[in-house]
Amino acid sequence: MRKLRWGRIIGGGFLVELVLFAIAIPVFALGAQGSLNYIVPPAAFIASIVVGVWVARKAPGHPVLHGTLAGVVATLIYLGMSFGQPESAAYIAAHGLKILGGAAGGFMTSKRPKVAMSG
Repeated sequence: MRKLRWGRIIGGGFLVELVLFAIAIPVFALGAQGSLNYIVPPAAFIASIVVGVWVARKAPGHPVLHGTLAGVVATLIYLGMSFGQPESAAYIAAHGLKILGGAAGGFMTSKRPKVAMSG
């Protein structure tokens, strides 16, 4: 486990939550709280894919694990901030989608062709 880039993993988790808050706060401020159940899950998945690619891109190995852990960290950050309050089914699904999205981003990175560096 020494080859895991924990700085990127933790930073990626924070980045996912930052993106989701940047989406949710204006929607909430406009009084459309009910819409969040439809907006947050797909946004969580998309943000986690993008961040999963970013996290896994510089990983020396295990890109899927790096992306997955970024999704897990994002989920733990949200759960910590919500103080374990009950959540809607949509938000529970969003947590799963964060983890799946991170894994998908890592998987996408693992399937990219490796470019040989000329020296």
